[in-house]
Amino acid sequence: MDQNKQDEEYGYDLFPERKARKPKHITIRDSLFTSRNKCQVMLTFAMEISPYAKLLLNAMKNSGCKVYKDRHFSCEDCDGTVSGGFDAATSQIVLCQNNIHQQAHMNRVVTHELIHAFDHCRAHVDWFNNFRHLACSEIRAANLSGDCSFTNEVSRFNFGLKEHHQQCVRDRAVRSILAVRKVSQEEAQKIVDEVFDSCFKDHAPFGRIPHGNKDATFAYREYVNRDRYYANL
Repeated sequence: MDQNKQDEEYGYDLFPERKARKPKHITIRDSLFTSRNKCQVMLTFAMEISPYAKLLLNAMKNSGCKVYKDRHFSCEDCDGTVSGGFDAATSQIVLCQNNIHQQAHMNRVVTHELIHAFDHCRAHVDWFNNFRHLACSEIRAANLSGDCSFTNEVSRFNFGLKEHHQQCVRDRAVRSILAVRKVSQEEAQKIVDEVFDSCFKDHAPFGRIPHGNKDATFAYREYVNRDRYYANL
């Protein structure tokens, strides 16, 4: 397949710095005085403070996929329509430094992409050839990352009716698939519908749907205490 066509097929055109398939050289100026530095600072805060991210990082470590900030995260300029992505070819999370400007947004993006990374670690996801695998991970990421929390939906002027959370998850999963794969709206919706019930009920590693920081904090404490319990058996 032609490289430009492959970039479009797999969504790499949204992440222009990925096209070279190698890390961009970071200068001292980049690291100190630009949006890349702000991105790195917010990333550090998310990894150390966000209960969502802390739980996922622990879960990946326990699954044999320890995450290293410098190796597995990359702050880059992206297309204006995306905030982040998981590059399965390099096992890297891309954070769109030109589109993430607030810590709360960074926390959600890091969480969303870490869910993809967790799935990549535990489930041998075929990201490039199996649309059902992709759809399942997008459903889980939308469901568990806080993307569809009440606060975020109100900020988008989306006010809930019965099962609004489920509809938000469906809609965001479809949009994510459309962003990175050249399929029609109808095809994306059909794929999401086929796997929705089972993937929506998969709450690993949280054990619940964390509807906010309070829920995520409880889930994190339960996860840590579970590890301590098993360590003492």
